Amino acid sequence: MRVNRILLSASLVVVALVVQVSVLARLHLPGAVPDLLLLTVLGLALVYGHVGGALVGFGAGLLADLAPPADHAAGRYALVLCVIGYLAGLAKPENGRLRSATGPMAVVVVAALGTTLLYAGVGALVGDTAARHVGLPGLLFTAALYDLLLAPFVVPGIMALARRAENDPLADTNSAGQKPDISSGWLSGGTGLRIGNQRNGLRVKAARARVARAGRIKGVKRL
Repeated sequence: MRVNRILLSASLVVVALVVQVSVLARLHLPGAVPDLLLLTVLGLALVYGHVGGALVGFGAGLLADLAPPADHAAGRYALVLCVIGYLAGLAKPENGRLRSATGPMAVVVVAALGTTLLYAGVGALVGDTAARHVGLPGLLFTAALYDLLLAPFVVPGIMALARRAENDPLADTNSAGQKPDISSGWLSGGTGLRIGNQRNGLRVKAARARVARAGRIKGVKRL
């Protein structure tokens, strides 16, 4: 990942985790807690693609596993967000622009349901049965509802920041500065505008070769 991607992703993930732990987790809403960290990962994955989404998801989940008041095994949420970030990155548009909000909203709903199911499934593997006591259907419904209501205020802004970081003016300047080097490399390699000169040189060499061949046939030593 580029340096600007890493800095932006780290900053957004830290801010999202702080807001989620200090504000959203204390609202005491029925059912699940609005997952601002998940929405941040989704917004970045829709811009960076599946590889970037997996890396951001793993880092964000690992940070959430280690941040207090986490009461589960470290790496559990990192695995979940890594998978979700990878799958969400597959929905990245080819041109980088979204035609409507239907696609991102569908991604948010599927990701909210998938995150809850994966988290409960991984918890069942390690012996955590808290989801059964709370009620998995209620968690699925409230998680999808809260994330869907919060997504319009988070995901578009995250995607806009990520696109702006991708279109870094310094990177554009460097790429523009490299264009003359590429062109000069092509010219020095004997292509492009020097095709005519190459043809003239080939004609001169062919004429000299014919003269030398004729001289050898006649036994005349060419000076």
